[in-house]
Amino acid sequence: MEGQQHGEQLKRGLKNRHIQLIALGGAIGTGLFLGSASVIQSAGPGIILGYAIAGFIAFLIMRQLGEMVVEEPVAGSFSHFAYKYWGSFAGFASGWNYWVLYVLVAMAELTAVGK
Repeated sequence: MEGQQHGEQLKRGLKNRHIQLIALGGAIGTGLFLGSASVIQSAGPGIILGYAIAGFIAFLIMRQLGEMVVEEPVAGSFSHFAYKYWGSFAGFASGWNYWVLYVLVAMAELTAVGK
């Protein structure tokens, strides 16, 4: 590694606005806009309440994960903390669930782009 040969160390250089924009970019994908049109049309105004509730739950989960990462900064956050607090099966299931969902989201994004 080049950084290790020269004795350089990693440093935390992301500001709050960088993290917020990365999170916003991860939350807004093409599938969100293309896939939601028919659901919004059939659900009507109640969909706003549904999105607000789901967004609030996602906010709480990310807030809790952020607190744990600040306390113990490690790689593999979801699966590491599931393993640490709930045992090996929870860590295993969480890690595979995270991987499968990333694959499914990638396929949904590619399908939305291809339409």
